[in-house]
Amino acid sequence: MSTTRTARDPELSVVVTSLLKGVVYRESGEALWRDLLAREAQVRDTVAMMGLQVVVDEGDGYAYLRSQPEHERDERVPRLVPRRELPFDVSLLLALLRKRLAQADSEGGDTRLVLARTEIVDLLRVFLAQDAGAAANEARLVDRVDGLVRRVVELGFLRPAGRPDPDGSPAGGAPGEDGDPASGDARRYEVRRILKAFVDAQWLADFDARLAQYLELAADGAGTGPGSRAGAAATGTSAGTGAGTGAGTSASTTTRTVA
Repeated sequence: MSTTRTARDPELSVVVTSLLKGVVYRESGEALWRDLLAREAQVRDTVAMMGLQVVVDEGDGYAYLRSQPEHERDERVPRLVPRRELPFDVSLLLALLRKRLAQADSEGGDTRLVLARTEIVDLLRVFLAQDAGAAANEARLVDRVDGLVRRVVELGFLRPAGRPDPDGSPAGGAPGEDGDPASGDARRYEVRRILKAFVDAQWLADFDARLAQYLELAADGAGTGPGSRAGAAATGTSAGTGAGTGAGTSASTTTRTVA
């Protein structure tokens, strides 16, 4: 598709630009979503010239860009999706969130999965408590979980969902700030459904095998901290983020992100 044609279709320009900036969600704008679906073929042609491909999930209502497979890429085109290494504990949280999402889907009901900060702490407690410092100090454990949550928010897999109202309704005010201890435990986070696109069954199987090895080493007292034990368990994770999204995972033997 020529740039002239793209310029004459402002809706197409808006769709492509929005995808380059990050994940496009149906819930964030019905008009943009309709334009994306109506022009999906043109979008594919346009981003292909940049070495990218568009992935659209109409069922869950999101779309994003990822690099073309290596065998399809023109090596002369610079890679727009950088590959990054994700720490083991970030990968661990992604895996646990993906499993909770699968559990929620199997139970039916609300398509949105919203977890309280305390629930996320409990998800990670059994794993992070292998560290002597975290096990002996609840505040240290919570601080570490808060750091992991912030990183996953940056990656785009969690979104602050506010605090529940005093009357028990689910969508209260803005999320509590780190310096506000009174509201800290009331923070809530929505697990974004795009996590399903990045953490698939094979990813989970590979990670579960490494996690079992990690826990075995931890039980034996191997290493001096989570980093050394994770390294011994070969848990390094390679992540490539979708163009402008900050989100993604693409796996070989480790953790995966869009690339």
